[in-house]
Order: sequence, then structure tokens, then C-alpha cells
Amino acid sequence: MKRSPARRTVVFALGAVVAAAGAVAAADLAGQPAQLAYEASHQLPAPSAGPVTVAPATPKAHCGPGSLPETSIQGRVPLADYNNGRAAKGYRCNAVETSHLGTTGGFKSFRYVDRTGRACAFYDGTLLFPTAAVHKEYGGVHVLDMTNPSRPIETARLVTPAMDSPHESLVLNAARGLLAAGVGSPATAPGIVDVYDVSQDCRHPVLQSSSPFGILGHESGFSPDGRTLWISTTARGGVAAIDVSNPRVQQLVWYSTAYTFHGMNLSADGNRLYGADLGRSGLTILDVSQIQRRVASPTVREVSHLTWPEVSIPQNSIPVTIKGHKYLVEFDEYARNTKMYTPADAVGAGRIINIDDERHPKVVSNLRLEVNQPKARAGDQQNDPGARYGVQGYAAHYCGAPRATDPGIVACSFILSGLRVFNIEDPLHPREVAYFNKPAPNGFPLASGAYAMAKPSFDVGRHQVWFADGDSGFYAVTLTNGAWPATLR
Repeated sequence: MKRSPARRTVVFALGAVVAAAGAVAAADLAGQPAQLAYEASHQLPAPSAGPVTVAPATPKAHCGPGSLPETSIQGRVPLADYNNGRAAKGYRCNAVETSHLGTTGGFKSFRYVDRTGRACAFYDGTLLFPTAAVHKEYGGVHVLDMTNPSRPIETARLVTPAMDSPHESLVLNAARGLLAAGVGSPATAPGIVDVYDVSQDCRHPVLQSSSPFGILGHESGFSPDGRTLWISTTARGGVAAIDVSNPRVQQLVWYSTAYTFHGMNLSADGNRLYGADLGRSGLTILDVSQIQRRVASPTVREVSHLTWPEVSIPQNSIPVTIKGHKYLVEFDEYARNTKMYTPADAVGAGRIINIDDERHPKVVSNLRLEVNQPKARAGDQQNDPGARYGVQGYAAHYCGAPRATDPGIVACSFILSGLRVFNIEDPLHPREVAYFNKPAPNGFPLASGAYAMAKPSFDVGRHQVWFADGDSGFYAVTLTNGAWPATLR
């Protein structure tokens, strides 16, 4: 789907506006490496002074019939596999490719069924706007008709300002059928917020409003009732709460520069915000009940803060309830130091946090691969394509769960290691049950290998996981050999 010259003029005009937001964003859009913009924009913890005490790797999957397993330790794509052609075949364990579309992908994917029963997928098309052009494909949010998941059909491409460059802010509220995003970049861009209605015909979303109420944008969150859209800033402190009760008329109800959050998620009642805290390196839980109730001049109170030894760059979390207990599936991105490859440096990966007592949250288990461990990082895996690149490497980025109550599994994008699926029916003892990794020969933007960074979504009835890879596009993957839990129907 190509743009007209006029459309490209609009795109680069938008680029000029983004540049005006600050030198960091300007450097990003001028084509300098994403890493430079990212380092400048995030309040990163200090690099490790020495070895970090880390949790052990999660037990790896046992691959059944039809698998094409990894040839080395859990999560690794060795340099030798590129040289002998093995990497080009990909790696899969208890998972098969059902369909594939496109050549690029970004940070989020969603599945949605509209009021007529049509199933659609939404995913952003680029990791770094507007450099998807090097793949002869431009940005925007892709809309797919997934009536037949084995033959996805693109029915629309959303290219309003926020949807053209959402970075990590694309978010769906299934309860109301609202798809939203704020203009974002690896740094921070002007937070123009677009809200679409997808409830009537998900194949053709309808723009409801576009406003500047995101202030400055990077990531997002949505209250479960679909009334409050949250937009975060990362280059400086900034969290905005936007009332979208009437999606045609956005209203800013609260804004604070006291918090530097990456992603955010909300409790089922909308009264607690779980912030991936960049400024303080961990998880911060806020009482936002007055915002949820629309109290005039609301007060926000901190409930608790938690960090952990392996913390790198907190990305986001997913609230889930398992056997009546409340947890967060939290995930960090990259290694702690994006400027230099240091084998002993912390790779955050993922973890499960018990929040039954929200004033005293505690980590009860971890989601890690063997490649994330310091001993493995010190070995020859650091010579694998992309392994030393500060904003790629063998590390987690986003996770997704099929539902909030007893989800059974979580699926996570582990960048070079591809899509990884963990069984969390016993949250104290998670285990890997499947993976799917399709390394690309020409990496984006500087290295080779997979660039799996997108939040996965799920087709529960078909036992499928949907996700996007930055270098190769959208995939629907079906889990096999019992990897899909019997309790998840």
C-alpha cells in the first residue's frame, strides 16, 4: 500500500513537528541510530559495577513432533547457523506457522471481534518511523480481516498522525471497541492522540477524534472500562490521563511530571495504576481511584514501589489472577546498559509478582532464557549477529496473556530469540512450552537476526498466538503437542 507524493509531504511535515519537540526526537528522525535517541531519552539505571545475582533460567520446552528445535542453548541463534544456512530455516518448538503477511512490524498486536462477529488483527508496522521505507513498506497501523487466520487480508492502513508513528502507544480497549495511540518515538514526540471506533466493523475503523492531550507521547495504558486513556512520556517525567468516555471529545483530566513511566496497566476496577518506573527502576503502584471517579482536582497516592536484582529497563506489566491470587507479569527490555555490551550486565527479562498485598508486592518467579544469563553472555554468543547491539540482543521486550483470569500461558517477544511461550498455571514454577523464531537476513536497523518486539495476542479457539517481527511482518502461529493448556478454552 504505497503513499502518494502528497501523503509523503504530510509525513515529513509531521517529522518536522516531532523534531520541534526536542533535539532527541530530531536526532531520531534525522536517521541517526535509534540507540542514540533511546539512550538520551530514558532515565537508565547506572551500569552494573560487577556481576549481578540473577535468577536461574526458566525450564526450557520439550519439543514434540514437527518441531525444528534450536541448535544451541535456550534462545540462541548462533553465528554458525547463519553461515551454514540453518538460521534461514527458522526455529520452532510445539508451534507451526499458520500464516504470514508483510515485511515489517512494530511493538503491539491485537485481536478483536466486533459486534457482528468479525475477527480482526491490528498491528503497527514499523519499529522506527519512518525507516520502514528501507523495506519498501511504510508505517501506519495495519488492519487485517482474520476471518480465516490462514489467509489474512489487509483491509485498511491507519495513517493519521498517531497511527502513523505510535511507537509503543498503540492500545485496544475490547470492552468498548476503541483503538487508540499517541504520537511517539524512541525518545518522546508530541502526544497527538488518535481514537478510533472498531466496534461496528473492525475491518474499517472510524476515526473519532485527534487531540494534543497526550502532551508528550511514548507509551500508553487503558482503563478496563474504556473511559480513561493514559499516555506516558520517557524523555522527562510526564503522565497524562485523558477522558474518552465520549471518544469524539477527548478531555485531559490529570497530568503530572512527577513520574517517569514506560508502560502502564490498570487494575480491573481502574483504581490502581501499575507503572513501569524508569526513574526508579522497577514497579510503582499508584492509587488513581479519584481519577477513575472523576473527582475534581484529583489526588494520586503512591501505594508501593518494588525493584529486583536483575532490573534493566522496565517495559510494562499485565495484571492477572491465578487460582484466586493476584499477580503482575512484569517484563523489562534490553540489558541495563544499552551503551556498551558488558557480559555481567543485568538482563531484566520477565517475572511474576504477587500483589495480593499491594503495599508489599513480591517477585515469586522469573521468566528467563539461558541466553539471558551472565555466563552465557560472557561466552561466544556475544558474536552472534545482533547480540551486542544495545537495542536488540537476547532480551525480552513485550508479553501478552490470553485473558486476565487463569490465563494458563503468557507469550513474550524476546527480540533475537523470537516468540517464547510460558506456562504459568503454577505461577511459582513457570516453564517454557513453545517457541517460534524466524531470523531475518537483513536486520533492522543495523544488525541481523529477529527483531521480535511486539506484544502478542491470542485466538483462544484456534490455539493461536499472533505477533509481529520488526524485520519480517505479522505471523499467526498455532501451538501444538499439548503446549496449549487444556484449561484455556
